[in-house]
Amino acid sequence: MRVHIIIAAFFWSGLVDSRKVRGISSSYKRFYRERKSFLCIDGSKMIPFEQVNDDYCDCADGSDEPGTSACPQGRFYCTNLGFRPHYIPSSRVNDGICDCCDASDEYNSHARCQNTCWNLGQREREYVEGQMRTLDEGLRLKQQLIEEGVLLWREKQAQLRELQQVAEDLQIKLEEHRRKKNEADRLKEQTVKALEAGDGALGHQNNTVTNIFLLLDSDKDGGISVNEVKAKVVLVHDEQRVLSEDEALALLGGDHQMDLTRFRHTLFDVLTRGDRVKIKDTHGAPGSLGSEDPHVKAAEKAAEWEATNLKKVEEAYETVNMEISDLQKKLAIDYGTDWEFLFLKSQCYKLKVYQYTYTLCPFSQVTQKSSTGTEVSLGKWGMWSGPPKNHYTQMVYENGEPCWQGGSRTTTVTLTCGTETALQSVKEPSKCQYIMDFQTPVACQPVLKQRGVHSEL
Repeated sequence: MRVHIIIAAFFWSGLVDSRKVRGISSSYKRFYRERKSFLCIDGSKMIPFEQVNDDYCDCADGSDEPGTSACPQGRFYCTNLGFRPHYIPSSRVNDGICDCCDASDEYNSHARCQNTCWNLGQREREYVEGQMRTLDEGLRLKQQLIEEGVLLWREKQAQLRELQQVAEDLQIKLEEHRRKKNEADRLKEQTVKALEAGDGALGHQNNTVTNIFLLLDSDKDGGISVNEVKAKVVLVHDEQRVLSEDEALALLGGDHQMDLTRFRHTLFDVLTRGDRVKIKDTHGAPGSLGSEDPHVKAAEKAAEWEATNLKKVEEAYETVNMEISDLQKKLAIDYGTDWEFLFLKSQCYKLKVYQYTYTLCPFSQVTQKSSTGTEVSLGKWGMWSGPPKNHYTQMVYENGEPCWQGGSRTTTVTLTCGTETALQSVKEPSKCQYIMDFQTPVACQPVLKQRGVHSEL
């Protein structure tokens, strides 16, 4: 009989204990074991154990009333088997409103609560499983993009080395073509001077004498007149002054006309010496000495050819250096630890929001275009601005077009994990300050864990 009484007492004690630990998580049950006294969890007060959950607040921290609404600072633990457990303020216990999905908070009220934890847990498990599938697929795609980024980075590096080699080769060619052009210009100048002076071989060739005579004979009447001498001959030391009629007559031997025969033995010799007078500088002019003489023509053609070649090499050298500078700027950008964001370079993503079309060109700029066609810069690439532990989760684009309230437009882009790369949303929380949600596989991180959802029944 004694044994039966003890067993019955133990059983009843278990019921009492079960009642008293209502609203307590398993990690706190050690504080509520049945004993003569109860120590408030904050250690501030010792009370008889019978006063636990007696609907009267004895402890300042509310720990003596976990299962009632007596303490204003108290918390009630919803076990929510099959879903996520959580705490609610103990003031909500037995208030006629179902707060815990397992209905444990309304154990002594008129409310008829249904246990919805399993359905909620099932939906959440499906959501988490979907998120995990998205993460797995995103990580798979990210690995592909990392591999592509590494290859693209190596290609860009190789391209830079090739361009630098081309620039070195063009530098050598540039110096060579400059030398050739200077030589051609010098030869042209010497040829013209020799022709004007009439010295050397040119001065003694009949066709040269004839060419000079024809140059002076402007009206082609077979003779050189006083006016023709004044128009084509100048003093060596005063080229700007026009010869007087007497000076012209003196050069013509006192006559008003001189034919080719007399010119060959008189004026031509004077012009050949070049100590007093010379033919006026008319290089390249129609009918001039330079335009008639084959030697001058050849020298001019050679000089023009070298000038053209030099210009081509200069243009090629400038183009290559611009390409090198542009490539170096691109390679100086931080594309992630594994160059996973490199594929975004030179890509643009659009999203239409009401009457505006927003365009995000990663590592370049952000723009807003209205339905009327007006385009506004919302910022140019600035920097990564994510937290230290996940630096590559946020981009900042700054120094956009000025805002009418002062300052310039800026855009903050938050990168989120997804199986596709797309601009998801655009908002303007404050004037001229924009935020964007940009989804891409390269934002996926292998750190997402399934949240604590009870799967047991």
